[in-house]
Amino acid sequence: MSAPQSIAFIGTGVMGRSMAGHLQKAGHALHVHNRTREKASALVEAGATWHDSAGSAAAAAEVVITILGFPVDVESSYLGAGGIVERTRPSALLIDMTTSSPVLARRIAAAAAERGLAALDAPVSGGDIGAREARLVIMVGGDTAAYVRAKPLFDLMGTNIALLGGPGAGQHCKMANQIAVAVGMVAWCEALAYARKAGLDPSAVHASISGGAAGSWAMTNLAPRALGDNFAPGFYVKHILKDMRIALESAAELKLELPGLAGAKKLYDQVAARGWEDCGTQALYRLYTSL
Repeated sequence: MSAPQSIAFIGTGVMGRSMAGHLQKAGHALHVHNRTREKASALVEAGATWHDSAGSAAAAAEVVITILGFPVDVESSYLGAGGIVERTRPSALLIDMTTSSPVLARRIAAAAAERGLAALDAPVSGGDIGAREARLVIMVGGDTAAYVRAKPLFDLMGTNIALLGGPGAGQHCKMANQIAVAVGMVAWCEALAYARKAGLDPSAVHASISGGAAGSWAMTNLAPRALGDNFAPGFYVKHILKDMRIALESAAELKLELPGLAGAKKLYDQVAARGWEDCGTQALYRLYTSL
């Protein structure tokens, strides 16, 4: 384990609060900021210092970690006036763990380098469960020296951690992950919707097929929630939609067609249109049962 450091942790939502908690329990001094202060209250009660802005938190820390909602939030937090890049300490390490744009990741890395700072894009996968149990997959882009410096911190939050390449590589890997996730969500929803229409008990069918070739993380963890009418977010519909938009834009830049992903996005657009964008991604099953 690394020596205690002062860490700015910005974004203490569903996943961020657990991730920050692991760092805090390991003895690191936290400086926290979140758009909604009450979501950081448990960390503050445990000893973290609250800051009214991302820039203020960054100015107090040796390492800055962000996990935010959307690329626009990342851009304003890092590159805006009074933001992280402008206010952080010389030689600080910047780590964005948001699922965001590869292009934006490269812009942040370039802006950081101009100030002599190191920046990593390190999006994660594993949802609320992986964050809570410190079993996240962490996909990293950036230079090797920065990755080596960050690795002891990553080890406190995840178990499958890899440097994939230079700036933006972590985000490209996460896009590949989200393509598989989104299309896979359609697969189990359609399987269980079919079982239901055929007059079978979807829970019994799930028990029969989830341990075989049809099995997946989502089939194991999210399908039971949907079958129990539990649509609370482990990962929001509005966030999977954001990720699909980024992936489709990136694919277009690469001149690659992704018809499966395009179809999944159309379905999730219908989910959002019904007012369920703040539900968990398993709300896709709700769409099939309401048709």
